[in-house]
Amino acid sequence: MLVQRFPQLTEEQIMVIAGIPREEIRHTRAVQDWLAEGRQEGRQEGLQEGEAREAAKVTLRQLNRRCGTLSDPTTAQIQALPLEQLEALADALLDFTGPADLAAWLAANA
Repeated sequence: MLVQRFPQLTEEQIMVIAGIPREEIRHTRAVQDWLAEGRQEGRQEGLQEGEAREAAKVTLRQLNRRCGTLSDPTTAQIQALPLEQLEALADALLDFTGPADLAAWLAANA
């Protein structure tokens, strides 16, 4: 309740107002639930990042075969794409005939 009433306060300031030592509050069920939720979100984000890295790796390998060696800036641009765009690029590259097709796709989808 204090967190909602005083969103501008830090955790330490709220603990002082509540008169509850930090270690005691960490062992409450509510805080344990929040921590578990945060860990789960972190795991999900880690999985998504891993999927995106793997998709970028495979897509880059295929693009190098289809379009020739890619420049470092192009490689970095592709590695920065979110997973959904990497998947779309992986589908689109099947129709590419050369580097111009990749450049056009990146310009249209960046």
